[in-house]
Amino acid sequence: MNNKRVINPHKHVIIIGAGFGGIQAAQALAKAPVQVTLLDRQNYHLFQPLLYQVATAGLSADEIAYPIRAIFQKQDNLEFQLGEVQSIDPQTRTVQLPHTILHYDYLIMAAGGVTNHFGNGQIARHSFGLKTLDDAVRLRNHVLRQFEKACQESNPVKKKAALTFAIVGGGPSGVESSGALSELVQLLLRKEFRCMDKSDVEIILLEATDRLLANLPQQLGEFTVKTLQEKGIQVRFGKMVETYNGLTLTLADGSSIAAETLIWQTGIQAAQVLQQFPAEKDRIGRLKVQNTLQIPNHPEVFAIGDGAFLLDKNGQPLPMVAPVAMQQGKLAAANIQRLLNHEPLFNFTYKNPGMMATIGRRKAVALLNGVAFKGLLAWLIWLFVHLMQLVGFRNRIMVLINWAWDYLFYEKTVRLIGPE
Repeated sequence: MNNKRVINPHKHVIIIGAGFGGIQAAQALAKAPVQVTLLDRQNYHLFQPLLYQVATAGLSADEIAYPIRAIFQKQDNLEFQLGEVQSIDPQTRTVQLPHTILHYDYLIMAAGGVTNHFGNGQIARHSFGLKTLDDAVRLRNHVLRQFEKACQESNPVKKKAALTFAIVGGGPSGVESSGALSELVQLLLRKEFRCMDKSDVEIILLEATDRLLANLPQQLGEFTVKTLQEKGIQVRFGKMVETYNGLTLTLADGSSIAAETLIWQTGIQAAQVLQQFPAEKDRIGRLKVQNTLQIPNHPEVFAIGDGAFLLDKNGQPLPMVAPVAMQQGKLAAANIQRLLNHEPLFNFTYKNPGMMATIGRRKAVALLNGVAFKGLLAWLIWLFVHLMQLVGFRNRIMVLINWAWDYLFYEKTVRLIGPE
């Protein structure tokens, strides 16, 4: 007897993007009477919140990525296709890939966001972003090469510039990258590169406003500043970047910094395929959606995550964070099933699980259900939450082993300059 479910071949759901939102939407449609096609330009799901640990040699790439086909190997109604979406035509309900055209009955756009350089091509060319696995590996290779380069440099000015690392952006990404980079230098590279003095290395965190982690209570921001300074990081407020040529960083106040490394951790915009979709958008290309997450005039099309613009109950745009995308993915899938059943649709209400950021070993800040945490307790909470969100049991075990080893022995294991 064949117990395999019969799929309605006339109802085809395409999901663009296998990030947090796309994965949740696909899994939520596992028992729906539809055929699901999941599209992504990579064959793995990437746990972006830990990219900075790959970039600072704390984790290897395969510990924060998991094959998409492995995630869905038991979901009979889903097919994965590798490829970058070139265009979407809502009139003909088609998605254009490099070598094929797919037709859909329902579409969930979960393509996510990309680094926003605010139209500054020079910064885009010479800075390092941190949105993809390639970005993280490229930055790790560059950091390690800078230390090798500095050991062969006799000119003290050039040596100083080679070992000056500027990070732009005082949000969670900038804070976490700064802390991790400092620990890599302080706890490990100083021991291995005896050709340098303590004063040769500078890590500078630049923030355009007057505080870090603006979405957290002020006392947590102040604790973060103090902790970063204890790690030897210079925190400079009111500093807006104007240009960068790969050697010199010029600020809006006329000052400059000689640095061969600029890590751009501020600014995000919707992916290009979303910006090209014929619908109303906000200033960074996010598609304006109804409370049901549908695109106006296209009820069969849903946008979620970093590519969707929707106001919360306080009239503020929803943040571009993983919990928003995950909750929206589930709701978009639920609303497609309600459309199939001719039932009223649900409106999206964001349930904020809180916010957190790690500042390094044993130090973090967190705000959960209105309660502020800092220090070791916040770090343990951060560790638990991130481990539970990693896709794949093996990944959790490997990350836990790496973190435990680093915690006990101050050791990093991924100090290889490899191909990019």
